[in-house]
Amino acid sequence: MMDARWDYGEAVRLTRNVRNDGTYPGLEPGAFLVRRGSIGYVVDVGTFLQDQIIYSVNFLDEGKIVGCREEELIGADEPWTPSKFEFREKVQAAKQLAVGGEVLVALGAVGEVIKVIRDAPGGVAYHVHFSSLPGRVLQIPEATLEAIDHKD
Repeated sequence: MMDARWDYGEAVRLTRNVRNDGTYPGLEPGAFLVRRGSIGYVVDVGTFLQDQIIYSVNFLDEGKIVGCREEELIGADEPWTPSKFEFREKVQAAKQLAVGGEVLVALGAVGEVIKVIRDAPGGVAYHVHFSSLPGRVLQIPEATLEAIDHKD
């Protein structure tokens, strides 16, 4: 078996929100399960398709045991900077973004987070691809982005 990074009983922190992929009983697929930043304890280590280690993690505060891939976890004592957004999340520009006086991104332009940079100078930043700027990825400070307001 592959080398597991964590073992039974070890505390781990979730680095991205986890939704039901269809394997969590009693909830619809896509239903929200556990928020990033939550700490849980490894209760089992297994594999998926023989090449991915899956950790069953008991999130006591949420009352849920959830299967997590290794890349979704860090040690509970490792440095963690909470972020407002995460990988693949849709965001919009909270102000117009210009470089050298040229407006590249209009106020309210919609983009997608490609990468979260937790150790950026000045705080959390993101690599964002805006649909109005095809083929370009910009590094954007968290304060200049906002959630897309989903009006149902």
